[in-house]
Amino acid sequence: MQGADQGTAGELSGEGLRIAIVRARFNEPITLALAEHCLAELLALGVQARDIEHLTVPGALEIPVALKALADAGDWDGLIALGCVIRGETYHFELVANESAAGITRVALDSGLPVANAILTVENEAQARARAADKGRDAARVAVEMANLLEDL
Repeated sequence: MQGADQGTAGELSGEGLRIAIVRARFNEPITLALAEHCLAELLALGVQARDIEHLTVPGALEIPVALKALADAGDWDGLIALGCVIRGETYHFELVANESAAGITRVALDSGLPVANAILTVENEAQARARAADKGRDAARVAVEMANLLEDL
């Protein structure tokens, strides 16, 4: 494993890590793009395909429940949340964005596992499409870096 003082992006190593991804199906074209880039980055970082679990749930509010079940299983070094919440005309956007983020944070703090939150919260589909590739890759990098850091602490 890499040390906690990993400095540059090239030094990240996912070798030996087990990572689980929970992806919301709501806004599926976006979440599939997030997942595609996240999985590709995990593999590029050295995480073995057999050590990656990819689950789907209906929407962003269901992600924390699945993450908690995975964390409780105790088999993972890091978790990743992938989803997309696009602002609409009602308060529902704020509810889903805030509560899914709060749930993800609670899973991370309660379990002590790193959870990379890549639930996009955007104004429109164009913004989501523009961010999906980078945020998918970022989620993989965060999960690997934090898993290594917590292992070293």
